[in-house]
Amino acid sequence: MSRISRLDRSEVTPDLAALYDKVFAQRGNVPNMFRAMAHRPEIFATMQAHFAAVLNTGTVPTRLKELIIVRTSQVNQTPYCLASHTILARGLGWTDEQLNHLADWAQRDDFTAAEKSALRLAETVTRNAHAVTDEQFAELRTYYSEGEVVELLCAIGLFNYFNRFNDALLMEPTKPGEGGCVAPEPAGTAAH
Repeated sequence: MSRISRLDRSEVTPDLAALYDKVFAQRGNVPNMFRAMAHRPEIFATMQAHFAAVLNTGTVPTRLKELIIVRTSQVNQTPYCLASHTILARGLGWTDEQLNHLADWAQRDDFTAAEKSALRLAETVTRNAHAVTDEQFAELRTYYSEGEVVELLCAIGLFNYFNRFNDALLMEPTKPGEGGCVAPEPAGTAAH
């Protein structure tokens, strides 16, 4: 059980309730981590903005960002983030075979050299950011621009932060519909 409570929509300010509604519309739930962060509305709101910027802007495909997020969460052994982001990665086209055996990425032929370079970066930074060598960085730069390297590092860094936050709180994976939001009625039906 999580170490702190998770706030339902009825327990937050109208501004945060609007963010809950937006997240619910996108994901079908309001993640437990978001509901815990809602205890500090300023952190929750800015985290949401940063999260969206890291995942949804730039030129690195969200598909690749989700792959390195899954690998970062695997290295950190974070069940909460793995539950959510494995589903998201699968929805973006990564196979169960690739995701279930992601630790073996270096020996697999179903990842490109550029993807392997990003996965190597995720592992190295997650285990010890000081261990990124000049040679590794030079290889990375053969595939990615400076801005794209920033995108990759932000995704890795953000999920090292989220992994530690969720692990410390013993955060449980979010269930569909969770978060105090109600799924909209299908068109043509009336609430009773």
